[in-house]
Amino acid sequence: MKIALGSDRRGFSVKDRLIYHLKEEGYEILDEGPYDSSYPVDYPVYGEKVGKAVATGDADFGVVICATGNGILMAVNKVKGVRCGMGYDDDVAHLMREHNNANVICFGQDFMKYEDIQRRLDIFLHADFIGDYHCSRVQQLSDIENGIPITQTPMKKKF
Repeated sequence: MKIALGSDRRGFSVKDRLIYHLKEEGYEILDEGPYDSSYPVDYPVYGEKVGKAVATGDADFGVVICATGNGILMAVNKVKGVRCGMGYDDDVAHLMREHNNANVICFGQDFMKYEDIQRRLDIFLHADFIGDYHCSRVQQLSDIENGIPITQTPMKKKF
């Protein structure tokens, strides 16, 4: 399985540590940059690179990191075919795969401990999309990307 990673300068140290961890776990790595942290870089550039690698199938999953996680999350989600969520909790890291079929996970280096980030990435990569009624919601996300109108799915009443 191939994992694409990208960051800005503020997420660089976590990206490098995750690359080492993922290689140790047997994953193939696509490092989309940056390749050093000595100068400021634009997080949208690296978010787009990871997003395109995942959307085109050059990578199976992606990981993006910046200081807060917010900027690079917004950038990667602009790439058609990407479903990225913020890995701020163990359960959320699992559920974004299980329910939303997320293919990229995001972290904010300045607001998460490295140990939590590594654990949540492992949780994300080992979770599977369960399909079922979640398929229609994931399809709605694709429809939004493609300009196709969506409507509320009729819900059954619970008594």
